Amino acid sequence: MKTKIGVKGAEFFAYHGFYDEEQKTGHTFIVDFEVFFEYKSEEKDQLENTVNYEILYQICKVEMYDVSRLIETVAYRIMKKVQIDFPYLLGGKVMIQKKGPQLGGKVDRTVIEMEF
Repeated sequence: MKTKIGVKGAEFFAYHGFYDEEQKTGHTFIVDFEVFFEYKSEEKDQLENTVNYEILYQICKVEMYDVSRLIETVAYRIMKKVQIDFPYLLGGKVMIQKKGPQLGGKVDRTVIEMEF
């Protein structure tokens, strides 16, 4: 059966940003990530028959602390690493939100989404 597993609302303080000032001050980012795979219930009731949430979180954490100018680059790295670690996935989606971006007015957050 097609199954979706995800990590929602993982919060990181990181230094991504196109402008030097953004990379000095940092921002809070929120990551939501989900993947799709075929779960086969007739197999053993073991962790290797699913996607481990902890591994998904650790991938997000490592990539969020590797500073980039574009959060699109961070999202891409997360997606590629997950595809390498879990080659049997049917698809996935990552959303990264940047809280309180400095855009010259009151903005709650900016968002980027990427799917495979």
